[in-house]
Amino acid sequence: MWNKLLDELAAHPERRVEFLQKLLGEPACRQLGIYQLPAGFKLSVVIPVYNEERWLAELVRRVQAVDIPKELIIVNDCSTDRTPEILAQIEQQYDNVRVIHQPKNMGKGAALREGFRHCTGDVVIVQDADWEYNPAEYPKLIQPIVDGRADVVYGSRFIGESHRVLYYWHSVANKILTTLSNWFTNLNLTDMETCYKVFRREVIQSIRLRSNRFGFEPEVTAKIARRRKGQPPWRVYEVPISYSGRTYEEGKKIGLKDAFQALYCIIRYWLAD
Repeated sequence: MWNKLLDELAAHPERRVEFLQKLLGEPACRQLGIYQLPAGFKLSVVIPVYNEERWLAELVRRVQAVDIPKELIIVNDCSTDRTPEILAQIEQQYDNVRVIHQPKNMGKGAALREGFRHCTGDVVIVQDADWEYNPAEYPKLIQPIVDGRADVVYGSRFIGESHRVLYYWHSVANKILTTLSNWFTNLNLTDMETCYKVFRREVIQSIRLRSNRFGFEPEVTAKIARRRKGQPPWRVYEVPISYSGRTYEEGKKIGLKDAFQALYCIIRYWLAD
């Protein structure tokens, strides 16, 4: 009997949620991030890429394994390793992948800005091209937006999930920058610098972004907090995520220069657009 049931659920993925809701109850399922997506829902995953030949193919496989209808917008920031070759293979392998090549190396912020322009999904999520962040957590990241409770969701590495133990001073710098950002924006975020930022598509496509590098994080946070005059503020949520940071030997790129750039952007975009 159980084998027959398992075979039926494997053949009809759409019945899995219904089965689990009957077994566990809908409130428990929603608490676990198990819920039905609206009909016709699509997620846009924007992936900026620069010299990630070691990680890229497996990262895309992990994103594709998430059981959510989606499109992948991959922006190659003029990589100089085998990344373009791997992207060509990925684009042939999957029919929901679009690859965009920047004419010159411009930075993460510029790559995201270009990627957001091409999104057609209901919800947009930022995904780094390494393995530091786990795509399996997409369902709980998008849930506050799907439920109609949020317009923007930040995945926080500091409110309860597992993380790889690495650089102490990185965590100090992150907390300082998040605190300074909160002072200026009057938000109470715990992880402003997180990669996992999720938006209703209308939100992110309505924001005029300027930063080309890692200044994207404080800039988009400032502009989300400011909102346009005469309109209600965007609703911002945080959800806990796991984090498996990598070392500089493994390809980590952010450094001290980017911390000072983030500090500049916190003040710059608090003062004016």
